[in-house]
Amino acid sequence: MNARLDPVPAAIPPARAGIGLRAPHYREILATRPDSGWLEVHSENYFRDGRPLWFLERIREHFPVSLHGVGLSLGSAGALDAEHLRQLKNLIERIDPGLVSEHLSWGAVDGRHLNDLLPLPYTAEALGRVCAHIGETQDFLGRRILVENISSYVRWRHDTIPEQEFVAEVALRTGCGLLLDVNNIYVSAVNHGFDPRAYLEAIPGDCVEEIHLAGFDEGATCLIDTHGRRVSEPVWQLYRETIESLGPRPTLIEWDTDIPALSVLLDEAATAQCILENMNAPHAHFRSLPPKGVHASLGAAHREA
Repeated sequence: MNARLDPVPAAIPPARAGIGLRAPHYREILATRPDSGWLEVHSENYFRDGRPLWFLERIREHFPVSLHGVGLSLGSAGALDAEHLRQLKNLIERIDPGLVSEHLSWGAVDGRHLNDLLPLPYTAEALGRVCAHIGETQDFLGRRILVENISSYVRWRHDTIPEQEFVAEVALRTGCGLLLDVNNIYVSAVNHGFDPRAYLEAIPGDCVEEIHLAGFDEGATCLIDTHGRRVSEPVWQLYRETIESLGPRPTLIEWDTDIPALSVLLDEAATAQCILENMNAPHAHFRSLPPKGVHASLGAAHREA
């Protein structure tokens, strides 16, 4: 592994919007170097040598980069995957990311990975387990990580801790940062019938180091976090209120299915950038959150596990 001096600092700009880097846009980003504050990638796609890692190293010469994991399964009952951690640490050393994040979820059993990010049971036992895994991860990597709240469609019958309090306690116990996904909060709020603003009020603002925004689809009985369309207007409004409360935070536009032209992602990021730069100015073009009753029929049918 060859060390190199990078002309672009690793730090993610605190008041800039960025976009998720996806394979269809590698060449265009290198050729045009668009006005994006930073880029984020899914860590696991770059664990091995190959064209994706080659492109990431070239792009890292011009942009700050964050690493966002989807496969560590911090909430699993079993041990963390030591090889996964080793590969993540190697990638960190190679790319020098500004931020490293994972999901507050589980998705692996006995070495088998599920194709989803599944919600934890919000209990004292699960809290202790996930905090231990986060501590182990931070110790091994030698750095603070961020953990992201997920969207969900089911809940555990034996939950004893409200999700937002669980998320807050994880950060306070472990010293990790929070990646606050505003779209996930809205999707889960609709699906389970809670107030997204009350969720935000319970989150320790000083722990929030990054924000995610994405689009959802509307299913027959719930909202589905597809990351396959533009950010919805209710989520934009919730994001604006979040920034007004917390102050500017690095904000990422996620888009993982039906990936559009790069110009569409940059346009979404420009909207987020406008909010970051004008958080105290009126935004008449944003509608407020849907009135009570809108989307309520979707959440009424949510299931328990």
